[in-house]
Parts: sequence; structure tokens; C-alpha cells
Amino acid sequence: MRALVELLDIALRWIHVVAAIMWVGNSLLFNWLDRNLRPAAEARDRSFGETWLLHSGAFYHVEKTLALGDVSPRSPHWFKWQAYTTWLSGAALLVAVYYATGGALLVNPASGLSAAAASAVGIGALLAGWLTYEAIWRSPLRRHTAVAAVLCLVLVLALGFLLGRLFTGRAAFLHVGALMGTVMAGNVRFHIMAAQRSFVAAMEAGQPVDERLAAAAKLRSIHNNYMTFPVIALMLSSHFPTLYSGRWGWAVLGVLIVGGAGIRHILNTRWSFGAWKPALAATMLATLGALHILTLPSSPASGSSVRVDQVVTFDDGYAVIQKRCAVCHSVSPSNRAFGAPAAGVSFDTPEAVRAMAARIEARAVTTKTMPPANQTWITDEERALLGSWAAQLRH
Repeated sequence: MRALVELLDIALRWIHVVAAIMWVGNSLLFNWLDRNLRPAAEARDRSFGETWLLHSGAFYHVEKTLALGDVSPRSPHWFKWQAYTTWLSGAALLVAVYYATGGALLVNPASGLSAAAASAVGIGALLAGWLTYEAIWRSPLRRHTAVAAVLCLVLVLALGFLLGRLFTGRAAFLHVGALMGTVMAGNVRFHIMAAQRSFVAAMEAGQPVDERLAAAAKLRSIHNNYMTFPVIALMLSSHFPTLYSGRWGWAVLGVLIVGGAGIRHILNTRWSFGAWKPALAATMLATLGALHILTLPSSPASGSSVRVDQVVTFDDGYAVIQKRCAVCHSVSPSNRAFGAPAAGVSFDTPEAVRAMAARIEARAVTTKTMPPANQTWITDEERALLGSWAAQLRH
């Protein structure tokens, strides 16, 4: 049964990544087209312009227009299933990885939440976040774009701060990314596609297209475009504990969102922004610099009884690992929320432990992201002991 669950996990991740690549690729392509339209050779009413592309051994002639005259669109291609598939597969993964594993990767033990309550909080956060976004951008505040955008950012960071207290850092980051993905999919489903159906219906009826719908759809499309880079970063964050394990997780979230959107903005405006290359380099360096500062490991508090230089034997460290880590990382784990052994890593023999000493130090000592949500209640003293143990093994 476990093998079947893991196969399903792999399939869902594969589908999710492929669909996301197609969705983001479409977004970037159409954004590029919008920035590279030129006046059509033959002036047409309500035409935004045209462009020529050269690919796969032939030319593509693309024109953007709201008026086709006496020509009806024949079998138009609807760019929607990439978005829907990305969201549906992502939602399935959220359930499989976080909600159906007894809270193993979801709950921060200090929060006192049960797995069921934490799952309800996660689902509620996604729904409430999407509804709040819709309320803001349907209200008169939408006419003040900068104010509405800053308000959304503040609310997202507040949510990240709250989830960081209730969930593990990894789960908090993934839920913020899932919220942004939900907003993006909602924009496609309820705004962009609604406008496009209206366009087609108007064309078939020989009526003019409502340009207000076009403008509203374009606004939501721009929102999605600016969220692509931050969402990708948040989806990848689960592989980098340094990002989500520190005390400044909410600030790291802010840097990833602002930095990603800033980079996207520079790339969007590079055709009219002469200094875009140095600006891009400066933004990237500033983002990486801020992330480095925010993720620096904290030192033990002054007066702490934890000693990081104590001399320990191999058996001392091995005993801690067997007590705190082998419940999951074993051929026959007592905790079966994950694979057997979890992530394919087994600590059943001293040789296996020696081979993974550097990784044990990184996860259990430096980033403190193992055990997940500290389910086995490893102490600061034991982490310090493992740090000294790993240092001695290197010499």
C-alpha cells in the first residue's frame, strides 16, 4: 500500500510541475507579446498591434485585436487547462503531503493544534485569503493600484507570521505559495475566462466587445504575471530548510515575494527601461543579500547551558540518532507517516550514520528542521552534542 501511495505522490508531483511550466510559460510568452506589439501594416479598428515570430523553421504572424470585422474566430485556443491542472494537482499534493499524514509535516508542536484542526486552519486560510483578495480588487480601492498591492502584501506577511506559529516553517511557506496559486487560478477561472467567453459570444452575435471586461481581465493577468516568480520560489522553498527554519520566516517570505515581483517588473519593462540590466543585477543581489542576512544561524543565548565544544564519542551521537531520528529513518520505522525508510535514508547501522553525518549536522543542528516539527522532542543539549559529534568526525 505504501508503494502505491508513493507512486501516486510521484505522479501528482510530475503532473503539477509539467502543468506549472506550461502555465508560467504561457504567462511569460503573452507578456512578451504585449510588450513587443507594433502598429499593424494595415490599420485596423481596435487593434493593439502585431508582431512576427520566427520558430521551428517558419514565421508566425500574431495580431492582438478586439475587432475581427466580418471574420469569426475559428476554434480559438483556450489557455485554461494548464492553470486548472496546476491548481488541482497542487491541492491534491497539499492533502497527500500535509493533511493526510497525521500532521507530521504540518503541525508546530508548540501550537497545541491537532492534525485535524491544523488541516482546517490551512484550508480556511486559503479560502479566506482568496476571498480577501477578491474583496480588495473588487472594491473602489482597486483604482489605487499601489495602495491595494501594498495592503495585499501586508496581509500575506501577516498570514505568514500567523501560520509560522501554528505550522512548521515548511508548511507555512507552502501554504502562502498555495494561497497565491489559488488567487492566480481564481483569476483565470472567474475573470480571464469569463471575459474571453464574453468576447467570443459578442463576436458570434456580431456585437462589439465590452472593453471594460478586457481591461479587467488584463489587470488580473498582470497580477498573475507578477506572482509567478514568488510562487515558484515558495514552491521550491521546501527543499531549502535555511529559508523557512529561522525566526525571521515572515520576513524571508516578504523578501521572496518583493524580490521576485521586482525582478519580474524589471523584465517586464526592459524594452522601455534603458538601465534594466544594472537594475536587474542590483535587485538580484539585494534579494540574495537580504536572504543571507535573515537566514544567518542564530548563536546560543548567553548563559545557555548548551555546550557546543564538548567532547563526545561516536556512540554518544549514535545513541541520540537512534532515539530521535531512527523512528522515521529506519528500514522498519515506528512512525509510518513517511516512506520506509523516510526519504530513503536509514540510520540502522553505524556505517550508514557515518555516511550521513554532514547531512545530520545540517538538518538537526544548523537549521533545526529535523526531526519534522520536532516530533521526537530532541533537546537543545542533544543538538549541541550532535554538532560536536559531527565536527569531531570531520577531523
